[in-house]
Amino acid sequence: MAEQDVIEGVFLSAAYDLREIFAEALAPHADKIRLRHPHEIDDPETIRFALCWRPADDAFLPYPNLRLASSIAAGVDSIISCPSLPADALVTRVRDEDQGDVMAGFAAWHVVWHHRNMRHHIVHEAKHEWARLISARMKPPRETPVGILGFGLMGRAIARAVTAMGFPVVAAVRNAPRDAMPGVRFESGEGAAERVAEQAAILINVLPLTAQTRGLLDLDFFNRMPVGAALIQLGRGEHLIEADLLKALDSGRLSSASLDVFDIEPLPAEHPFWADERILVTPHQASDCSPRRMAEQLARAARDVVAGRIPETVVDRANGY
Repeated sequence: MAEQDVIEGVFLSAAYDLREIFAEALAPHADKIRLRHPHEIDDPETIRFALCWRPADDAFLPYPNLRLASSIAAGVDSIISCPSLPADALVTRVRDEDQGDVMAGFAAWHVVWHHRNMRHHIVHEAKHEWARLISARMKPPRETPVGILGFGLMGRAIARAVTAMGFPVVAAVRNAPRDAMPGVRFESGEGAAERVAEQAAILINVLPLTAQTRGLLDLDFFNRMPVGAALIQLGRGEHLIEADLLKALDSGRLSSASLDVFDIEPLPAEHPFWADERILVTPHQASDCSPRRMAEQLARAARDVVAGRIPETVVDRANGY
């Protein structure tokens, strides 16, 4: 296939109609890439790439010449874990600075929610009650360490936002960065996440999902945290042992939690998290990638793969990010 030819692709998602969501963003790239649903493809051998989100287990089987599986967002765990993903296929994700800023604003809002006990005001506002909190009991931001698990694009953006509000940050990293970030300390190497937990009055999780991070947020982990700490869970639902979170809240080890991601999504209506006043539930909307940026990076990655180049947005399948 010549690099100037239109490259054939397929939408692969068991959760959403990706064409309906991204048709407008993909339209300017119609001279470079063409995507269709599986049932519209007459010759599966022409398919060179896929745009994916939670593909079915057998989604990749019909396409012997597929060389690229591209996520619609920053997360790639559902693609990498798909049993039919070809061993030699490259996996890419969206890298969007704007998404980092959106995530940072969301996280910072939740830091304030827990630090200032804003639920108190919501409850009493609904009752038309003037119920001031005793300000002497609130520690200032400089005495309220915020822990961050995951220090990629999202984690760095969150750290900038949180330190700007006066909160000291301690972040878990694989290797300590060479360049210092004002207001941020790092814990690196084995046990870094646990050491961050031990220091964090408010803990923000934005880790990728890997074999090592699955189930990380369990009772033993919570029991390392200061009494009365808060959790802001923005990573992946599979990071959290849900029953252990409730135990930690019941024991008083944790005072409150914000949860944006869950094992099962949408969160079932009968799930106990909905009725628990200690937990703030949001519908996996901490941050969304720009559709325009996704389409630009997808078109570029498809062209790179056809030309034998490695896309700049490629992930390490072994590491999961």
